[in-house]
This record gives sequence, C-alpha cells and structure tokens, in this order.
Amino acid sequence: MGTSFFQLTAFDGSLAGANRHLEKSHLDKRDFDKTKTSEAPSIEESQTEESPILDGVLLVEPDVFADSRGFFLETWHQDRYQSGGIDVNFVQDNHSRSRKGVIRGLHYQLEHPQAKLVYAVRGTIFDVALDIRTGSPTFGKWTGAILSDENRRQLFIPAGFAHGFAVLSDMADVTYKCSDIYTPGDEYGIIYSDPDLDIDWHLDYEDGNKGMKGYSGLTQAIVSNKDICYPKLRDIPDNSLFIYRERI
Repeated sequence: MGTSFFQLTAFDGSLAGANRHLEKSHLDKRDFDKTKTSEAPSIEESQTEESPILDGVLLVEPDVFADSRGFFLETWHQDRYQSGGIDVNFVQDNHSRSRKGVIRGLHYQLEHPQAKLVYAVRGTIFDVALDIRTGSPTFGKWTGAILSDENRRQLFIPAGFAHGFAVLSDMADVTYKCSDIYTPGDEYGIIYSDPDLDIDWHLDYEDGNKGMKGYSGLTQAIVSNKDICYPKLRDIPDNSLFIYRERI
C-alpha cells in the first residue's frame, strides 16, 4: 500500500464525525515492507446519498515508515500527488503555531487564488474547506477533517474554496503549501461563526458541551481582530467570490 487519496463529502450541522469519505480515488502501491501507522477509514460506512462530494477536496494519507527509531514519511512527491488528483504548482510554504481554542479563517485570496495542502506537524486541528464558487452545486457547503501528528493526514483544498482550522490540542504547528504567494490587499474571508454554514469546529462550550454552532459559545474561540470582522457568506457580493467552472 502507498499514499492514499480520499474524496470528501459535504457536511451540514446534522452530520456527526470529522471525516466522511465517499470514494477512494487513487492508491499507489510500492514493493517494499513498512509499517503503516494509521488505517484508511471505512469507505462503505461513509456513503450517503444526502452528502454530495466537494469536488477537488482530498484527504491524503501518506505512507508512514515506522520502526524503533521513530518514523519517516514523504509529505510531498510531485508525480505521486499529481496522479492522485493534486495537479498544482506550489510556490510558497507557510508554518503557523497556535494554541488551543484558536480558529484561523475562513480565508481566501480572489485575484491570486491559493490551493493549499495542509499538514499538522504538531498537535491536532480540525481543518475546514468551504465551497465559495457561485454556481457550484455545492456552493456554501463545507467539509472537514481531523489532522494530527498521530494520524499524519493532509488535506488538499483547491482554489475556489475558503479555508480555516480550529486548534483542538494544547498547541499546534501547521504547515501548508500554497499554489500562489500571499498577496496583501487580496485578503478576503467569511466569519467562522456564520449561522447559515453551521460549522461545527469541534471545540467545547464553557459548559462542557461539544461543538460550536452559530454564534453561541464563542467565548471559547480565540480569533484575530481581522477574522472576527469578516461578513457572512450571504452578505458577500458575487464579484467577491469565485465562479464555478465545471471540469471537463
């Protein structure tokens, strides 16, 4: 078995769990022994007619080689990732560190759109992709995945989606590859607590209840002054969003 790529289905507030995978899109095989430290999720259990695929969003499970010394994995291999559906040219790598309860996002660049490959080097995050392509059959739908230094998964978020994540561990180091450079003045976003989106960030209310939906329980989130001022998706004009183009 080798690096695996999974398509992700859309969430709504009623769906439980962090990862729902509809279809395994690619599996690369190698001819040498190793220890895989995480098993692929059950695809059959995740199939639902109510949950459409978010086109292009991929959960990646790299090969992990573990022994008594530790482990080794490749977090990017251009030919292999291209064959798995990630055919982009990455030009910038970023690294952020955040403490528990931080939410970063939901961010996007419009004139310089960025596809991203996200990886939690340390700690645990809930990573979210939101379709903001007007005319898309999944416009306004989101999906998410738990990324951690234990499961060593990656999430690929194509251009045309907004991105954000919540930190679930005491601290998290997150790296992500970008297909275009960061461009000041081309920064856009959606408020992470948009009630229409109803994103469950997998954080805790102060009363101990799991989840964070709408505008309730926000005292638990740590958000930048810029991110807290972003509008709801429904208040963003079409010319500040992407246009859906069906892939041929």
